[in-house]
Amino acid sequence: MSTESSERARTGGDIPDGQPVLFALKGSEALGRQVAAAAGVEVGQHEEREFERGEHKTRPLSPVRGRPVAVLHAVHGDVQGPSVNDRLLRLWLFIAALKEGGASSVTALVPYLPYSRKDRRTQPGDPVSSRYVAQHFEVAGVDTLVSIEPHNLAAFENAFRCCTVPIPLAAVLEDWVAGTKSDVQWTVVSPDAGGVKRAQLVRESLERRIGAQVEFAFVEKRRQDDKVATGRLAGEVRGKACLIVDDLVSSGGTLARAGVACRAAGATQLIAAVAHGLFLPAAAASFAAATFDSVIVTDSVPCAERDAAPLAVTVLPTRAVFAAALRYAWAGTRLPWLRPEP
Repeated sequence: MSTESSERARTGGDIPDGQPVLFALKGSEALGRQVAAAAGVEVGQHEEREFERGEHKTRPLSPVRGRPVAVLHAVHGDVQGPSVNDRLLRLWLFIAALKEGGASSVTALVPYLPYSRKDRRTQPGDPVSSRYVAQHFEVAGVDTLVSIEPHNLAAFENAFRCCTVPIPLAAVLEDWVAGTKSDVQWTVVSPDAGGVKRAQLVRESLERRIGAQVEFAFVEKRRQDDKVATGRLAGEVRGKACLIVDDLVSSGGTLARAGVACRAAGATQLIAAVAHGLFLPAAAASFAAATFDSVIVTDSVPCAERDAAPLAVTVLPTRAVFAAALRYAWAGTRLPWLRPEP
């Protein structure tokens, strides 16, 4: 007697022979359709089956032999849905099925890459989880992995032996930056020393938009008795609108500490811009305590605006940058956010 459950998912349509195809796994269908439309490709048809005791199977129904293939899956944890580990396993198994089905190449579009924060040993015997995750992608057969704003760019690129395409937050912020007022005096702030490069890229983008100098600041973050404490603020924020940039937000503690430091130093406006909105229930209180005016996130994690309520959250689309990354992976076109070295 079969243990298969009754739940099945079939998505997509027929793909002409020889054309690239993009698959979007369960929970990522909306973003998948947007990326496919922006890239000018069709969404492939696939089937997902759930079995008893948590096992599952996903297979492509559209032909993949000899085709360049992409698969998009939002790999994040959800209290009311699949865990991050379940989502990862589904993606790995599907990538392996695509390769064994004869796909000429497989590009994984992973908006948020989990375990990236654990990229080094801080205690004896610690796992380097980011590297182990990378190895599992490679064993599955991925050729190119695309992700938005990895936690540590150097660690991300060193963990993988396959091609990687990191999409910087600055690239997703381009449209928002284009709408900013040129008469506002800005300071871009990194909430810790590790995010300086990330914030500098956003600062350069903002400077090009307004045609004026944008100040830069960062907040020292240190540990006391195994607790994170905010140290000195380096940079000019008095009378400025502060854009505090980070790769992700969960409890909001790091951003809140940076916001409090900026307010105390005379900042007139506080906006947080983060790539991944992994909002925990405590985040709203953290932002309220730091008196943030608004929060900007990308759509790398679905329903970010709901989870962040009652904050004013702006959700920026990632379809255009993912489409650009696909064109790069499939045809070698130039990535628009890469600028020539001076």
